[in-house]
Amino acid sequence: MTRLLAGLLFFALLAAPARAAQCGGDFNAFIAAMSREAAAAGVSRQVIAAAFEGVTQDQAVLAFDRRQRGTFRKSFEDYVATRVSAGRIKRGAQLMQRHAALLSRIERQFGVPGAILVSIWGLETTFGGDHGKLPVVRVLATMAHDCRRTELFQKELLAALQILQRGDLTLAELKGAYAGELGQTQFLPSSYYRFAIDYDGNGRADLIRSVPDVLASTANFLKGHGWKPGQPWNEGSANFEVLREWNRALVYRKTIGYFADRLNEAAR
Repeated sequence: MTRLLAGLLFFALLAAPARAAQCGGDFNAFIAAMSREAAAAGVSRQVIAAAFEGVTQDQAVLAFDRRQRGTFRKSFEDYVATRVSAGRIKRGAQLMQRHAALLSRIERQFGVPGAILVSIWGLETTFGGDHGKLPVVRVLATMAHDCRRTELFQKELLAALQILQRGDLTLAELKGAYAGELGQTQFLPSSYYRFAIDYDGNGRADLIRSVPDVLASTANFLKGHGWKPGQPWNEGSANFEVLREWNRALVYRKTIGYFADRLNEAAR
């Protein structure tokens, strides 16, 4: 098929009525249905065509998804021992000092303490050191086509296209982890689109490279889910329940709080 004919077919598919994409079955037909949904949501044909050009299923993503389900079944003691090392506490405390003015400004505006933000930053990507290199559109298209959680990942795929449409990231920059998480604190695209903010004043919300955008957007997420300024975050508190919106695993939420407590102690 020539590129011209393929292009004409693509735009003909976009012109068809938008219907919910059916998981499973032919992958190209699924992508065509998602293209129609994206167009109906206001994503331009140019963005859709570029994002989906040459996209294929990624079997490694599906294999990883099936393996990682036992991660949060460890006891808190076993889990925290692997995630909150002395070195990570030291590094986190240093970053709290380096970004003290920024964290203070964020806490005044959003009510979220710096220790919580730096704890999440450290746990998610070791303070931005490893936030994923996988093409997010390919990852999310693969997960959305898989029928186990298609509704969730269809929403995330559409949000990724909307991020491109808004101009926060380019397609080349839209790289992330094995479930499509983006940036230094690993926002799913729907949360990125809703809560990411431009805090360094450069005109776009960049959670890949901008530390001010990363930390302020994470605080904006927590505030948006009901974070109570000045209140505790230990298990049983209102803020501990807010952390459930970040990660539903009890052991992970306890680890966020534990790490934040250790950071506060180290920063004194």
